[in-house]
Amino acid sequence: MSSTIREAGAGAGASKVMPLPARAAANTPMPLEHGIARNPGMKLDLGFLESVRSVNRSALERRVATLTKRRSIKADNQAAWLLRAIACMDLTTLNSNDTDERVRRLCAKAINPLRKDIVEGLGIAGETIRPAAVCVYHPFVATAVEALRGTGIHVAAVSTAFPHGLAPLSTRLQEIEASVRDGADEIDVVIPRGLVYGAKWRELFNEIVAMRAACGDAHLKVILGTGDLSTLRNVMLASMVAMMAGADFIKTSTGKESVNATLPVGLAMVRAIRAYFEETGYLIGFKPAGGISTAKASLDWLVLMKEELGRPWLEPDLFRFGASSLLTDIERQLEHHLTGHYSANHRHAMA
Repeated sequence: MSSTIREAGAGAGASKVMPLPARAAANTPMPLEHGIARNPGMKLDLGFLESVRSVNRSALERRVATLTKRRSIKADNQAAWLLRAIACMDLTTLNSNDTDERVRRLCAKAINPLRKDIVEGLGIAGETIRPAAVCVYHPFVATAVEALRGTGIHVAAVSTAFPHGLAPLSTRLQEIEASVRDGADEIDVVIPRGLVYGAKWRELFNEIVAMRAACGDAHLKVILGTGDLSTLRNVMLASMVAMMAGADFIKTSTGKESVNATLPVGLAMVRAIRAYFEETGYLIGFKPAGGISTAKASLDWLVLMKEELGRPWLEPDLFRFGASSLLTDIERQLEHHLTGHYSANHRHAMA
């Protein structure tokens, strides 16, 4: 346990465990003042790190299997959960052929994510349902900021030599600062995976602390690149170090690894989030990214968050999908909900 928490206890026998926020029903509106206190980080506590290093892969896989099999969401409830998935989406384009015009089209889709006939059919014409953010490379931050001005949609920039994180630290910090100057209010950074393999926790911690400082008021999402970390133990330890260093979100993948977001990896990360909350009282966001392209997959992730962490993690303040093609399939599923027929992808324009 960290010295801060030990000193805060009322006495030697005081309980150190804080209960998670109340588990309200998934369709319960959150109060408007539910703003999340930003994670200030803590001192690197190697003792606490050691206490969370044991990960039972078989148990995590069994838990995931029960979640996806026994939680079946149908009909109107499914449509409502899919609308929630849209609200928790970071609509992303991270391609080598990105252009300013492509980014503008993606921003236009973010502003109007569903066709007008679907909106009217669902009876949500008076509601504002949009992705939480648009995520782009640094050269397109200013374009996205201008296209989204006044909409409330955030602009996220992938940074720090994305997707490998192998540039000098000074270069990576300059990239963060440049994106913030251009208007990005969320920064998705990548860690050098070699620091995890070498158990260089102090060096990893110091790098993320420097990245957090470079972000200023912009929120920091730390991408672990879980497909490159080999073991769930590495995932758990890297997650905890990132949160200790002040991460606002921890994120699975860049989307460029051979293996991206998987439910067992996600479960290990959300349990790290729970352990950090019990230790510090701060709520950390989670972002699975890479390979989440179907509406069914989005429901599986939402169920995982609701069952493991509770209702607050169904809000974009604490949960995001990193996705480029997911919105298309959600739109198709919502049309099927209304008409009983599936439409072709080309009827749901993206960028």
